[in-house]
Formats: sequence, structure tokens, C-alpha cells
Amino acid sequence: MKRKKSVLITGGAGFIGSNFIPYFLDLNPETKIVNLDKLTYAGELENLNTIASNSNYTFVKGDICDRNLIEVLFDEHKFDAVINFAAESHVDNSIEKPDEFIKTNIVGTFNLLDVAKNYWMEGPNQIKEGCEFNRFHHISTDEVYGTLGETGLFTEDTPYAPNSPYSASKASSDFIVRSYFHTYGMNVVTTNCSNNYGPKQHDEKLIPTIIRKALDGEQIPIYGDGKNIRDWLYVLDHCNGINLVFNKGEAGETYNIGGRNERDNLYIAHKICELLDHLLPKQKPYSEQITFVKDRPGHDFRYAIDASKIENELGWKANESFETGIEKTINWYLDKYKNQ
Repeated sequence: MKRKKSVLITGGAGFIGSNFIPYFLDLNPETKIVNLDKLTYAGELENLNTIASNSNYTFVKGDICDRNLIEVLFDEHKFDAVINFAAESHVDNSIEKPDEFIKTNIVGTFNLLDVAKNYWMEGPNQIKEGCEFNRFHHISTDEVYGTLGETGLFTEDTPYAPNSPYSASKASSDFIVRSYFHTYGMNVVTTNCSNNYGPKQHDEKLIPTIIRKALDGEQIPIYGDGKNIRDWLYVLDHCNGINLVFNKGEAGETYNIGGRNERDNLYIAHKICELLDHLLPKQKPYSEQITFVKDRPGHDFRYAIDASKIENELGWKANESFETGIEKTINWYLDKYKNQ
């Protein structure tokens, strides 16, 4: 009997990971998935309720900084692939506690890579028999590229220029992954995405915060003048892109995944308020709750991704515009808060 393919997914209880695992299992019902997650404040097992009883899904509570645990899991499950979502990812938190970001994003990624290399390879450019198609997929961010002016787009060739402890730690992990391809010939791919939004995102992030504050009748805080621009990517479009790169991407390559949906923060706040006025009207427009707060240190002005490479080489494209995706997102949160 042929052994089932086994994939280690780290950080799978987080926002993107908990959207990706059900998506991936649906496409690959005969693949075994082990979800390793530390369950920090940002991880939520309830986000995986729909697949919790799936016989091909296993959850393990643990830390990617625990090398011994990773080795034990490789011994037990003989992973054919790793998809690494695990990361500390909130910029404000990285300003307050940069050490956590250095540990998880750099040391943790190194542990995963190094253990995988030792299990899959005899030495540099010497792949063990049966491991010829094993792959390490690293999930990263467009924030490693720094900030843009009013024009231009990040491409895979944009020089790295991270501006926060968070983006610096992710840039470091990207370089470590790259080095394992160039030094050891390990089969790695990296995807750098723009700002994700959609169901299951942690309440601290911009869009859930706007929705939550609006519904609670509180002030909706917007940094600075609200003109900071992000390229917004609906999370299931991102999952589709990750799956394409994981299956078809060229080893050693980086693929940027962006939604081609540039919007500034003030537009987002007003758009959410406008939709809430329609979906859950009250006496005053929700937009009257918008307020401006002191900008955060090192706040990048604009991020935007040129996704031409993944579009042209792998045939990916985003299905959702920001306007269609944000409506789906608001409806999901309305259901969530109604049931709490």
C-alpha cells in the first residue's frame, strides 16, 4: 500500500494558516497534515473546527523554536513537505517586544529548515532516495521590501529594505531560506504577500478593529492622516496562490502574491462604515466614529505588489476585488459577533 503524502504546516491556527488548511485538505483529501502551532494569542483552534475530526488532520501544540520537538515530529510522520506560516507578525508588537520576533521568525525558521534538510538530504546537492520531490515552502511578506513612494510596485527583484523589527526578522528568515537553496541545493520556494484580509483574522488587525469598534459604538482609530496605502489581498485568493507555488513553483524562486487592490486606510474605514450603514443601520452614520490617532514609529507609507510573475508563470489571479472581498469579510464578522 502506497504511503500517504505527509505535510507539516506550521502556524496553522493563525489567520492565513487556518484558511489554508481546509482549502488544502479539500484539494488533497489523501494527504496527511500535521498542524504545529504554539497557540499564542493570535492562534485560534476554533478556526479549524470544520476539519478537526478529519482523519488526515493532526494538531500538535508546540513551538518551532523547539528543535527537539521538530525532530520528533519528522521521525514520527516522515514529512514530504513543510509549509511555514508560523510567525510573529504584528508590527506594533514588534516595536514593543522585538526579541519574540527575532526568536520565532529567524531561529524558528532556521530550525525547521535545518531539520528538514537533515531528513531529506545526505549532504549538499545530495538528495536522499525517495525525497526527490520534498519541498520547503516559506510564507513571507511584502514588508521586507520597505516602503514605496506614490508610484512603483514591489517585484521579486526589489532590494530588501525592512523598516520595523517585524519586517527585519522576516527578511532575515527569507535570506536563510534562500541560502539553503544556494548552499545545499534544497528544494525551497518563498512567497511574499501583500496585506491579507478576510474571515478568521485576529481582532487586533486593521479591518477587524474597524468592524468591531464600529459595531461597539467606539471611536474607530486611524493612524496619522489615514493616507497610508496597502495592496489588499483576500485570504482565499492568497491560499490559491500558495497552493500553486507549492505545487508548480520553481525551486529556489520567490513569488510575490498581491491583489492589485491598493486602498488607503481612510478609504477602508469609510467603505466598511458605508457597508455597515446598509447591513446594520443605526441612527447615525458609522463614519462619525472615525478618529485620527498619533502615527506609529517607522510607519511605511505604501506597499504594492507586482504579481506579474505568478500570474504569467503559474496562471494565478485574484478572484476578489477589495469591494467584493470586504463585503464577504464584514458578513463573516457579523455572524461571529452575533454568536458570541
